[in-house]
Amino acid sequence: QPPLLDVDHPCRDDVGMALDEVRQRRLEIVAGSGRALGALVDVAEGAAATGNDLQQALADFVEGHPDVVSARVVDVKKRRLVASSGASDEVGQRLQRKNPEHKVWFDTGQELRAAVDTNREDGRKWKDEILAERDADGRLSLAAPVLTDGEATGVALLTSRARPETLGNAWGAALAAWVVGLGLFLVVGRLLAEEGRQRALAAGALVLLTLGGFAYFMVGQLKEDRLAAETSVAARLTEDAERFRAAVQGTAVDPASWDADRFRTPRAVISAAGDVDAAAVESGFAVAAGRFARIFALLTGLGLALAAFVGLGSALRLWRTLVQYREAYAFVAPALVGMLLLVFFPFLYAILLSFTEQTLYNVDDPPWEVFVGFANFVDILSDFELVKETDGQQLTNYDNFYWTLGFTIVWTITNVAMGVGLGLLLALVLNTKGLAFKPIYRVLLILPWAVPNYITALMWKGLFQKQFGVVNQVVQIFGGEPIAWWDTPFTSFITVWATNSWLSFPFMMVVSLGALQSIPADLYEAARVDGANRWQQFRSVTLPSLKPALVPAVILSVVWTFNMFNIVFLVSEGDPGGATEILVTQAFKLFYEEYRYGYACAYSTVIFGILLVYGVWQNRTTKAYEGV
Repeated sequence: QPPLLDVDHPCRDDVGMALDEVRQRRLEIVAGSGRALGALVDVAEGAAATGNDLQQALADFVEGHPDVVSARVVDVKKRRLVASSGASDEVGQRLQRKNPEHKVWFDTGQELRAAVDTNREDGRKWKDEILAERDADGRLSLAAPVLTDGEATGVALLTSRARPETLGNAWGAALAAWVVGLGLFLVVGRLLAEEGRQRALAAGALVLLTLGGFAYFMVGQLKEDRLAAETSVAARLTEDAERFRAAVQGTAVDPASWDADRFRTPRAVISAAGDVDAAAVESGFAVAAGRFARIFALLTGLGLALAAFVGLGSALRLWRTLVQYREAYAFVAPALVGMLLLVFFPFLYAILLSFTEQTLYNVDDPPWEVFVGFANFVDILSDFELVKETDGQQLTNYDNFYWTLGFTIVWTITNVAMGVGLGLLLALVLNTKGLAFKPIYRVLLILPWAVPNYITALMWKGLFQKQFGVVNQVVQIFGGEPIAWWDTPFTSFITVWATNSWLSFPFMMVVSLGALQSIPADLYEAARVDGANRWQQFRSVTLPSLKPALVPAVILSVVWTFNMFNIVFLVSEGDPGGATEILVTQAFKLFYEEYRYGYACAYSTVIFGILLVYGVWQNRTTKAYEGV
């Protein structure tokens, strides 16, 4: 059932305009136009079924609906205008592709035809079957499919006059409440002592009082509007039904079918006899009241944050700091603006989307319309179905979050261990005094890091190709059979692990070599005097000296490897069946392949949380920065 006064269902009254403004919707369907559209579709379908004169029926229909500016019925299948109330339209003419108006009619019909077919094939309603758009003059254009034997063969187009907005004083009352609250805050702030806590408590109380009054007023007003709207709709449905019966004689009509949402699904609020179902009205109002409560909670949180920012003196301190160090802030302003636009805004917007159920199909809806709270996080973290049954077989669920998390942890540990171990070993070798051709070795060993990693990934993917790859050719030289590397999780893991190990050791080698060269030689001489062998020197002198440089490098390596998108995406592509996906590639596919934007953002937020906790824990455990 659609939410209270849903602006997208074609059966509502102007009394909901206040809620329209609150929700900031671009499209709305008023009751008169919505019912007229439903009646127009029935006129077209009834005339086709009974053989009545559609053009005459359309003229009678427009005469009975003073709000209607124009009405047309287009046969999309035959590309013809079959009926129109426009004096300049030539009924029966074939649609011309070069005519912009004809093109709009045809494209609209094709869009609705595809929506009806898609919803029917998928067995669920997710594509709008009623389209609405307002022009600059406030006129509302509506379109709905015309069915013939269950097939969408045409489209009914209707344009209604602009209707005056009602209950515009609702926002005036809300604004007045805000102004009064702000004035009280300023007055109380002057009267209270200078202690920030008292100001903060007073500000918080005033914000809650102001927003509470606003919410109480709006919910009460909307409930009255709902009841009035449904009563008005029920009364006029009977009138429209009588007009329909007069226009298309011999056709049964169920006016309750005109009381539908944007998917042409009956709301079951108004019966065929014109009675209003009070329980359905209350249910719909409860849904909308819940949405309004979420908006109120958001406004309350923002208001309290602003009040705390001002009441605790943070705003004043910030202003004084900006004035005192205005030259320094002027120099860093370009970088700060760039960080805000390119880093912080996308990050915060992704956090916001993670609390919604936004997908490709409701991307135009504002966030508060698709707000679901922590539902996405609950779905992600509460799914423990690691094994699922398919065709009587127990199979590993590679799409499960915990499988992907476990694989990502194994992937990270093994790659970091290889990168650190091999990099440190090579650094020790290059740090050997008197090593011949040392500059050449350094250049050669740094090359894997210098080549762009996506180039390296594609090269290694070619090396593991089953038929022509070098790796399988070497296997065949030693008498083995070619291996399909991406057919099993283990061999597929080997390909990405080898590729990433090749890319990761040069960084660790450079960091370790720089730290090794900074260790004073006196420490080794003292250790040798004390009788320490090479292993004891390495454990007691080298490793402690490497710690301040190596631990931050390891933290960076863990974060980079945890999010090493290119290697997995380009080499294994998650094969077989998603078994080698890591968290970041899974989030990418949820966003760009499944179009579950809100869920993917929640997935990414979980990844950020995991890495944040790891970074804080690693720093506190190792105390790597204490000696810096």
